[in-house]
Amino acid sequence: MSGVQTLTVGADDGDQRLDRWLRRRFPHVNQGTIEKLCRKGEIRVDGGRARANTRVQPGQSVRVPPLPDGQAPTRPKLLKASNDDVAMMRSIVLYRDDHLIALNKPPGIAVQGGSGQTRHLDGLSSALQWDKPEPPRLVHRLDRDTSGILLLARDRTTAAAIADAFRERETRKIYWAVVAGQPSPRMGTIRYGLVKAGGSAEKMHAVAPDAVRTTPGAKNATTDYAVLQALATRAAWVALVPVTGRTHQLRAHMAEIGHPVIGDGKYGGSGQENLGNGWGAMLGGDVSRKLHLHARSLTMDHPVTGARLHLTAPLPDHMARTWDMLGWDAADVPVDPFAEDAG
Repeated sequence: MSGVQTLTVGADDGDQRLDRWLRRRFPHVNQGTIEKLCRKGEIRVDGGRARANTRVQPGQSVRVPPLPDGQAPTRPKLLKASNDDVAMMRSIVLYRDDHLIALNKPPGIAVQGGSGQTRHLDGLSSALQWDKPEPPRLVHRLDRDTSGILLLARDRTTAAAIADAFRERETRKIYWAVVAGQPSPRMGTIRYGLVKAGGSAEKMHAVAPDAVRTTPGAKNATTDYAVLQALATRAAWVALVPVTGRTHQLRAHMAEIGHPVIGDGKYGGSGQENLGNGWGAMLGGDVSRKLHLHARSLTMDHPVTGARLHLTAPLPDHMARTWDMLGWDAADVPVDPFAEDAG
């Protein structure tokens, strides 16, 4: 039997059913078990009784009672990291103190386990435990093929504080991407809502802002964008700020306005050639073969010390090669192109 656990709902995990949230963390627990534990009051949210369909919010604490062997979370079984894994994990650390760790996540590796995912950062987090009594815990996620800044909390108090900061929009995340065509105007805000598409593959469909309220399952979503450089009408280097934090938000939003992220086979069509003026994720040669989306910077108040923390992640190799090929230089653009004094 596993012991009682208190888990914190992450910044990207809010507004979903409690049973679904639990089954992602305890994949061997069946629906009937979750409903029974809820009825008995053994699963609690912020100390109160909850139903299986209760919607959890970022920062909330979920009490999970002892579970039978075989229904324990998968993470403890994945804590043994090889020497190569330890070297890899420690090589991508951007920042570390007693409370949190920031990684420059490589593209192509999943953040958490799932269907067919046997190697992921969460399962290798024991490599980053150092002097702490337990491995660090994720407080948000990135898509498998998205690179860049990923935060982990080294204790539960810090995890809750960071989740609160994300929920209250007290953090500033800026992504860099290469997109097909050149968005017009060069700076703007995308406000399409998002709803999960049907079928087995996880994909989001855009919903007109005035139809979100009447579309079952749709959620409001907002993205700010700014064009930093352009290759005529073929492609543009853009900065993206996810004001909200929906699944695949940046990728779905850019595709919806006709400028999908280069290399995005799901939202841009891996076989669709970009001939200019937008659409088509194929830019030509090796440039199209990997997703060009990178969590470039994160700015926030440190959850414990209160000091202003600004983190910047270097581009992954495939994006750095694209920048070199197109003659783009990160030094030519402001750290925050949306700031009033950026020009």
